[in-house]
Amino acid sequence: HRQVVAAGRAAEGGFEMTRSWAWATLRSLLLALAMLTGPGLSQPVHAAELLMFELEGCPWCKLWHAEIGSAYPRSPEGLRAPLRIVDLKAPAIEGVRLDKPVRSSPTFVLVEDGREVGRITGYPGADFFWPLLGDLIAKLDQGAACPRVRAPGQRSL
Repeated sequence: HRQVVAAGRAAEGGFEMTRSWAWATLRSLLLALAMLTGPGLSQPVHAAELLMFELEGCPWCKLWHAEIGSAYPRSPEGLRAPLRIVDLKAPAIEGVRLDKPVRSSPTFVLVEDGREVGRITGYPGADFFWPLLGDLIAKLDQGAACPRVRAPGQRSL
């Protein structure tokens, strides 16, 4: 009788172990899914992009790449507005309307749906770049909540 009871307890323990393994696996899968989707499910979808106009050999561009470049794609700003590097000498980008020509390297132009939202001319260093870019990204949020729509005949401010 003791052997039967012990076997029953072992079987119950095996069932508990299998069930806890299944829950742990399910939790891991849900966590992985949340990490893959990230904040994208809770944030509005925007066609925003950060254009970095640069010239080959530009020392300030090299400094930006050394200080910011590898971190940018994983940053909240980089997730919101992915980076596209553009040769300053290249022809105009099809589908992008800039407010004025780009003449300095580097120049960072934030665009949304092909329209310029704002720009940072030059690279002021990491301590200043992130806050300046944050101000530009904030304009995206303002534009999403309050789109730029004008009544006929209304002048822009």
